[in-house]
Amino acid sequence: MVEVGEILEGKVTGLTGFGAFVTLPGNVTGMVHISEVSQSYVNDIHDYLQENQTVKVKVLDVTPEGKISLSI
Repeated sequence: MVEVGEILEGKVTGLTGFGAFVTLPGNVTGMVHISEVSQSYVNDIHDYLQENQTVKVKVLDVTPEGKISLSI
C-alpha cells in the first residue's frame, strides 16, 4: 500500500476536466486534481499531461476507503 509523503512513478491512464488518473506500482490508481498539476493556473490539463505519460507523483492523502490523492 502507498503511504502519504511517498514519491512514486506512475502512468497517466485517464484525463478528465478535473484531473488525471495515475496507475501506481502495485496496480493501484490515484488521482491528481487539476490544481496539483502545476504551480500556475491550469486551464486545460491536456497542455500538461497526456495518456500513457510516465510521471513522478507525491502521495498527498490516502482515505480510509482507499482513495489516493496525488500531486505532480
